[in-house]
Amino acid sequence: MRISELARRADVTTKAVRYYESLGLVTPGRLGNGYRDYAEDDVRLVREIRALHRLGIPVERTRPFLECLAAGSPHADDCPASLAAYREAIDALTERIEALSARRATLITNLQIAAHRGSGAAPPEKAGTAGGSHLTLPAELPVPEDDGAAAHLPGTRMPPLALLNTAGRAIRLDRLGPRRTVIYIYPLTGRPGTDLPEGWNSIPGARGCTPEACGFRDHFQDLLEAGAGRVYGLSSQDTDYQNEVVERLGLPFGMLSDPALGLADHLGLPTFEADGTRLFKRLTLVVRDSVIEHAFHPVFPPNEHARQVLDWLRENPPLTT
Repeated sequence: MRISELARRADVTTKAVRYYESLGLVTPGRLGNGYRDYAEDDVRLVREIRALHRLGIPVERTRPFLECLAAGSPHADDCPASLAAYREAIDALTERIEALSARRATLITNLQIAAHRGSGAAPPEKAGTAGGSHLTLPAELPVPEDDGAAAHLPGTRMPPLALLNTAGRAIRLDRLGPRRTVIYIYPLTGRPGTDLPEGWNSIPGARGCTPEACGFRDHFQDLLEAGAGRVYGLSSQDTDYQNEVVERLGLPFGMLSDPALGLADHLGLPTFEADGTRLFKRLTLVVRDSVIEHAFHPVFPPNEHARQVLDWLRENPPLTT
């Protein structure tokens, strides 16, 4: 067969086939007119090279697999040399993963430092209102009861709902990916100069959104190392309000805005009213492959909740298939 037909059947370019030939991985016959003449075995070899390359094995290191096929083995990885090539490729990928993880950790550290540096003239710990600092919790807050309002959530699929994040992107909740995503849902975050709803401290589970956010900020790197792919805060506050909180508190993760409480309506999440406004009750979802693995509810005390989530992640590593 001609090179164009081989390339089409193996789903590669003719340029790729010529490159494989230059490495001696594919050796076509020659017709009387000098044209290359490829056989069915060449199609299989090229497909094997392509499949191995997609796994991260460099083209020039596919030779043991091709020699295994040439020796008559039904599979390219039936030979000891093929297994050794697998191990070498795994070792190389492991080194790259470790190097990338180190770079990621450095970037996260730089992000946290830069976010704190640019958080404003007044450090967060000095920010407060007449009612006291949003970073501290008043004594004797009422403890929310476990009313079973989140018991139905584990095993539930996330809805095809798109929410705007603080980076201005629409995030589809049913497309969060195979790695675990931690979404802590809270009623509203106070900020200096803004009054909280009347009677806020007397509503079980209402007070403590800022300390909770700071806890996830401080444990962010730990959560990633424990297997979380992403962390989001979620509330019904608008994106501009949430952006102010992200900048002031130096949060290394984004917030999701759900002003219509669409997630509550889709999943039957618990809500409450304050000053005539419907708000989310505090809870946290651990989502993997678009399915809720675990739900934390009630959440108390909120300033220790990030540590509770971290402990759960460490105690419940994801099952591999």
